Amino acid sequence: MKRNYRLEGLDCADCAAKLERKLASVKGMQSAAINFMTLKCMIEAEDDKIDDVVKEAMKIIAREEPDVEVKQI
Repeated sequence: MKRNYRLEGLDCADCAAKLERKLASVKGMQSAAINFMTLKCMIEAEDDKIDDVVKEAMKIIAREEPDVEVKQI
């Protein structure tokens, strides 16, 4: 299952790349991609694990980029 988010306030391509690497390391994550130009983040995980994966991903984003507001699209 895939979920898409908008990362409002993400203002650095290096920060996007750093977040993408950290998100990819979340247990259960099948793939994570951040497009800095559109500020979109795609998270993919198995259907039964998606909620836990997203919860962990949101913790990482809040810790690494506290000024970024995450909105599901």
